[in-house]
Parts: sequence; structure tokens; C-alpha cells
Amino acid sequence: MRSDMMKKGNTRIPHRALLKATGLIDDEINLPLIGIVNAQNEVIPGHIHLDNIAEAVKSGIRIAGGTPIEFPAIGVCDGIAMNHEGMFYSLPSREHIADSIEIMAKAHPFDGLVFIANCDKIVPGMLMAALRLNVPAIFVSGGPMLPGHVKGNKIALTGAFEAPGALESGKIDGETAKAIEEHSCPGCGSCAGLFTANSMNCMTEILGLALPGNGTIPAVYAERIRLAKRTGMQIMALVEKNICPADIVTKDSLYNGLVADMALGCSTNTILHLPAIAHEAGLKINLEDVNEISNQVPHIVKINPAGDHYIVDLHEAGGLQAVLKVLDGMGLVNTDILTVTQKTVGENIKDCIVLDYGVIRNKETAYSATGGLAVLWGNLAPEGAVVKKGAVLPEMMAHEGPARCFDSEEECCEALMSGKVSAGDVVVVRYEGPKGGPGMREMLSPTATLAGLGLDKVCALITDGRFSGVSKGASIGHISPEAADGGLLAYVKDDDIIEIDIPNNRLNLKISEEEINLRKSQMTLKPLRKVSGYLRRYRSLVTSASKGAIFEDKDE
Repeated sequence: MRSDMMKKGNTRIPHRALLKATGLIDDEINLPLIGIVNAQNEVIPGHIHLDNIAEAVKSGIRIAGGTPIEFPAIGVCDGIAMNHEGMFYSLPSREHIADSIEIMAKAHPFDGLVFIANCDKIVPGMLMAALRLNVPAIFVSGGPMLPGHVKGNKIALTGAFEAPGALESGKIDGETAKAIEEHSCPGCGSCAGLFTANSMNCMTEILGLALPGNGTIPAVYAERIRLAKRTGMQIMALVEKNICPADIVTKDSLYNGLVADMALGCSTNTILHLPAIAHEAGLKINLEDVNEISNQVPHIVKINPAGDHYIVDLHEAGGLQAVLKVLDGMGLVNTDILTVTQKTVGENIKDCIVLDYGVIRNKETAYSATGGLAVLWGNLAPEGAVVKKGAVLPEMMAHEGPARCFDSEEECCEALMSGKVSAGDVVVVRYEGPKGGPGMREMLSPTATLAGLGLDKVCALITDGRFSGVSKGASIGHISPEAADGGLLAYVKDDDIIEIDIPNNRLNLKISEEEINLRKSQMTLKPLRKVSGYLRRYRSLVTSASKGAIFEDKDE
């Protein structure tokens, strides 16, 4: 057992003494020791109940003959951190989470690991750690939040972020805004739509590192507790057979992840996190592959903000395993891949059926013949940009308009609320990339304000930052290279015409090469925002969004 390094033999008398100081007895120490990485905290709605999940996992481990030992991981709530200095720390927290778990698991060699998270960057950070450590591991999330209700209509966090713009424009009154504030997030769980948290929880299941149901069983269902107990039992089987994450996360399973990504229309952040996860497995996802897969995969599920359904509806319709079954029927899924069930994908989905074809459509009734995400290319994004095209209105799939340029999210939000953006404009938010921000902030407040003002039907927003999964509309992010690295985005001027052609994957600034070269010779880049501490270290190490905003390894 791996844990023998810290507990076996006469030289480990002091080690065993310290373990006994925690209350463990010999019978427990002699069993396989399973580390439980729990990101519970009292800040994030999706994490406030994770202690209950952890207790259920511990029960499962003990039932199956192991000893659970819990340690923490941090977590940032993207929604609460939005539109102020907190958002500088969201994406950087991913690397910190991965590093801190590596430290804990190397310093204390557990026989297996159970990862408990739910939201935002915590899940991808844990996935990166699992592959980096490559000891038997399994994931269980806290589950999605149920949607709220306002005036008889279902609502989620999307409505809360759109409320300020809607209130400002007179589309709703103060009483309705207060009702949205009170009821859009009714309780624990990861926010009810297919935002980043639920997108990445879905990925843990699709990639094969979580038991079926992990991505969709609601947080408040007893079924979630039972899943957590089975997860605790299953880690013991993985330890016995020494089945590790690298045995499961392969080129073929990552392909399945991208296929499901397109079919579901997940958050654009998955195109940031999957390459980073692949990197930890010694694999690579090229952005060119994304469009190739998207062109083959129909968009068969539309969850809020792209559609009117919520994660609970997907669960009741058969869940992700039913989605995989439909995709397998189209010949789009690798079914011989091992999963943490110790069965293959094909064995897992063998008896699955779709219970509601209004939620999980087939090829003939798909929302579109191609996937819900797309990568755009052009002189503005020679290394790529990403859009959740499944959440773009048809009239904005192709658009040309004058640029309205802002060098920060704050400048953009102030201009929007002051009526300085007009119908037809292409809003440019720059110096918000991985280095420029630093931390590649999410532009949810600007996109939600556009929607609240009714401008999402007539305006686009492009940025070297990124978007929350809550964002919708012609929101194009991850523009690479970023402005801080001398990307063309830095040289765009107000009233320049920008061409957006999502069906043909194009994003261009319509000025001549001569004018581009002239501007680059005459204009200087904006000085970067001064930062200290962790953000300063992060800026010195982080790479382009096109590479997943991973840290540069000087030894490679």
C-alpha cells in the first residue's frame, strides 16, 4: 500500500504516534488510508453542504474496509467574486488548488483519493491534481441547485445577473427585482443552469472519473447522498485494482468529453479547462480539433442560459448516460473506455434510455446539426477565440459593427449603464486576459447588462477575458494572443469595423495590413495593472488562453 511509506515498520513509530494523536487506532491505521479532498466552505452555495457529502463518502469507505482522512481545499464563488477585484483570483485559484492538493497528497501518501467539489474552478483544479498525482481517485460533486420561481416562472442565477440592466432600462420594477434577488437561488447546490460548475461536473462523469449520475443528481435529493456512499465504496475497489486516473483519462476519453461538450453546449470555460486537464495527463487538445468535432456533433440539449431547461430536467430525462447513449447511436462515442465503475462506457450505457425527448433530442430533432461551441479565427484571433454559439440568437450569428473599446471590465460596465453603447456596436473589453488582468476575469456583468438592456439582440461583446457559463448572446472570449501580449485587440480603435461570422468561424478587424503595421509602430501597449503577492507570481508563469492558461514549465 502507498500509505506504508508513512505507517509501516519500526522506523515509522513516530509517524504512527502522530496518526494516533488524531484519534486513529491500530485497526484503522492498518487499513488502506483514503484521502478525502473536501472543498466545503460557508461562502459558496454549491459547497455549504459538502460536509454531508463527505460524511456519506466516509461511510462508504468504512463499509468497504478503508479508513477515511479528510483535508480541505479552497474555493472561490465566481458569482460573488464577479465584477470586483475578487474575480482576479478565480482562475488563478485553479492552479493553487491543484498545487495544494499535490502538496498534501505527496506529503501524506494516501492509498486513494476522493475529490469532493462542486463549483467553478475547484472541479478543474481537482481534476488537474488527480492526473498529476495519478493514484486511484474518484470524484463526487455536491450536485446542482434546483431552479427558483418568480411570478410562476422558473429562474436561475442568469435572471439575477440580468436584473440590474432590466431594472435600469425599465423592463422590470423594483418589486420584481427584489423577488428575483430572493428566489433565483433557492438553496444549496451548483447554480441550476449549464454554467461552468455543472459543465465541469458533467465532465467528471463523461471522462469516466465519477459514477453515473454525478453530473446531474440535484443537491437536495437523497439520491445524491446514496451516490456519495457508493463513491466511497468504489474508491476501495479502485485501490484494490490500482486503477488510476491516467488509465481512464486518455485521448479517447477526452474526445468523448469534447463530443459531449458540443452536444450539451457547455460553458466556454470547458475549452479553457479541458486543455489544462489534458496537459496534466501528458496529452494535448488543439483548438483546431474543437471545430472539427463540433462540425460532426449535433446540439441535442439546451440548458439555461441557452434554453429553457435546467440540470434537474436533464437528470429526469435520463441524465448524461442517456445523452451518451444517443450519441453512441450516431457513432460519435468511444465506448470501450474504462471508467471508475470498472466497466466501460459501453457497459455503463447499455440499458440507458431517454425519458424525455423534449430535453434530450435525437439527430433528427436536434437544435442544430453542429455543436454548441465554436472556435473563431482571424486577424483578431490568430490563436483562436471561443463562443457558446448555442446561446447566440440567430440574428447575431453573423454581424459587422463599429468597435466600442474599453481597457477594463469596469470601464465597460460604466459605459453600458450610462447609455454609451448603441445598437449594432461591437463592445471590446481588453487587457483582461491571463496576464493582462491578470487572471482572465469573467465578463458576466457586461454580458448580463447587455441582456438586461435588451442589447444582446443587436450588440456583440469580444474580449481577451472569458465568460461565465451564465453568459449568453454573441459573447466571444479567450481572444489569443491577448492585448497584453501585443495581440491585435490592443490596437483596435473606436468605430473600427469588426466582422463576426460564427457559422464560418471568423473574427476579423476590417482594416488593411498597412494600417495594422502603422498602428503597431505608433501605438504603445497599456501599462499592466500593478499587482502583488499571488497575482504577481501568477502573471509571471501563466500562458495563453489558447493553451488552457496553464503555468509554463521552464523544464519542458
